[in-house]
Amino acid sequence: MGKTRACAVYNIFLLWMILQLYCAASSPSQSQTNQGIDVAASRNLKEEQPEVHCSRERSRAAWKIIEEYLMPFVEKQKYQLSSQCRLHPSNDIFRDQEKHKIHVDINEWRCGYCKKTFRAEKYLDQHFDNRHNNLLNVSHSKCLADLCGALHCDFVMNLQSHKTKCNPAAAARNRHLCENLADSCFPIIEGPSATRLHEFFLRQFCDAHACSKARKPFSRGGRKRTSVFYLAISVLVLMFLPLFYLIVYLYQREMKTRTTQLKCISKHGRKPKPS
Repeated sequence: MGKTRACAVYNIFLLWMILQLYCAASSPSQSQTNQGIDVAASRNLKEEQPEVHCSRERSRAAWKIIEEYLMPFVEKQKYQLSSQCRLHPSNDIFRDQEKHKIHVDINEWRCGYCKKTFRAEKYLDQHFDNRHNNLLNVSHSKCLADLCGALHCDFVMNLQSHKTKCNPAAAARNRHLCENLADSCFPIIEGPSATRLHEFFLRQFCDAHACSKARKPFSRGGRKRTSVFYLAISVLVLMFLPLFYLIVYLYQREMKTRTTQLKCISKHGRKPKPS
């Protein structure tokens, strides 16, 4: 009777151990299955999003050129760019994402969507591509980088070597694109402001598309920016100017005092003439 009970207990313990081993063996496979489902789901989401063939870096360079060398003059003329103009902000695929960049410090960039921070702008760009790619307006917006030839992006990005020979065919294509932008964005039939901006655009951007080195882009200048160097010099001048006048005042007062003392000494030191 005792042996039978011991055998039953042993069999139950053995069965319990087998069940534990089975559960331990089946749980990793279940985890792997769930992980595989998550990976497949994320892959499907990426496949659903349209692939974007547009350089973010060159689009950013093109927008900086527009903002610095064109928009100040457009604002001065109180002219409104049409949404049909390819230079309009709504025609930049990355415009909304660029607006959601927060430059906190030299080595700190923050995502305006999810508030994550990054050490450099390039890492934030990668974050936008991986996490917020679905926010790109690919249906209506166009690639601003396609206008880099007309807007002299390579010149601004320092990608043009001074030793590189000019290609007349490429210069002609870029000039043609530039003139088309002037015609579409500033039609002269829209009035005096459009006519002036049309002429300005040709001189500012299009004239430099030639193999002659006499003409350089942005000949009409750009947005006036206050230099940090001159700002620092101005602050220092304002700080030290009162000190300078104080030193001059004290020096002049000291000189007057010494002159008075010398006069007194000379008077007392003179001997009376004998009568």
